[in-house]
Amino acid sequence: MAILLQFTTFVTQYLYGAQNNIPKEENALRIGILSTANINSAALINPAKSHGGVIVSAVASRNLEQAQKYAEEYGIPKAYGSYEELLKEPGIDAVYISLPNGMHGTWAKKALDAGKHVLLEKPFTANAEEARSLVDFAKQKNLVLVEAFHWQFHPAAHSLKALIGSGQYGPILRTYATMTTPKGSIPRSDIRWQYALAGGSLMDMTYVISSTRYFLGADTPREVAEAKARPSPQDRRVDDAMEATDMWRPNLFGIIPRAWEAPSIEIETEHAKIYFYNFMMPHLYHYITIYDKRTKQTTTKKFYSGGPQWGQRGETWWSTYRYQLEAFVDKVRGREPVHWVTFESSIAQMETIDMVYEKSGLGKRFLTPENANS
Repeated sequence: MAILLQFTTFVTQYLYGAQNNIPKEENALRIGILSTANINSAALINPAKSHGGVIVSAVASRNLEQAQKYAEEYGIPKAYGSYEELLKEPGIDAVYISLPNGMHGTWAKKALDAGKHVLLEKPFTANAEEARSLVDFAKQKNLVLVEAFHWQFHPAAHSLKALIGSGQYGPILRTYATMTTPKGSIPRSDIRWQYALAGGSLMDMTYVISSTRYFLGADTPREVAEAKARPSPQDRRVDDAMEATDMWRPNLFGIIPRAWEAPSIEIETEHAKIYFYNFMMPHLYHYITIYDKRTKQTTTKKFYSGGPQWGQRGETWWSTYRYQLEAFVDKVRGREPVHWVTFESSIAQMETIDMVYEKSGLGKRFLTPENANS
């Protein structure tokens, strides 16, 4: 389902981007992209078209011809045949890193060392130890670094969190988050199945942990009570699927290849059962149903703009990525962002992932050696 959602986002953002391609400010933030990954167009290139304060000015690949072809396709001014070359470019203010998981921490650190702000794809790093080291380095450099959990920047997420936090339905009793993809929809050659690149279903679909932690307002769990992995037949160190129960409260999240189903989370409170359908990309379509245990009535809510944090800022057609970009630019420019994924949250996220992998018997992931192919 995640692949279908991303494809739909590419299409809708292309259409809206073409209609809302606005002039750029003289001092616009110039962002370079490390990698030619498919996600780039949805995550940055198209959202930047409707932001006057952003210019996507360069892209880098380890293959110059590939970078040049990509730059031509997306109208990016410069192409580089190595990541190092892009980082040496003085005209670039920030970078978006969408490299394989095991390379996130290494290249984020290199980018920070080169004086660039960093928008870093999830997962933040390969493991919690690397996350803590990267955060310390970012603090030393006094530069912006943020994990790109785009869904958290959308009004739908903020509206539901505010509703839960209001106490109207009592305290949370349990949560259940799930994300699925059809068997065979991701080719075995895909980097997401490569152990050397910190691959695995849990690493790729970290949204289930992110959503659980976000709505609980939780850090690292006391323990992982249970974790069951389905190892890949090609490499048993890599998980095809993962189910786990974490002990913040009785919570369950799972990544289970099966029928088409959008990433969703159910939250049961003392007085209600709340279901958020498609929390990952609510800009495409979502709904929040609230079953009140006291009245036996169900209400449905949708939030495509506004909300308790954005207020009058934003448009109904803005994607989660467009809201995220708005916050990123605010942070780089010294303004207080409406929402932010804190260092503490990213570290807790990786600590939780490590704990699940350890409990499952597969063991935590490791960073990719710099000489590895990608």
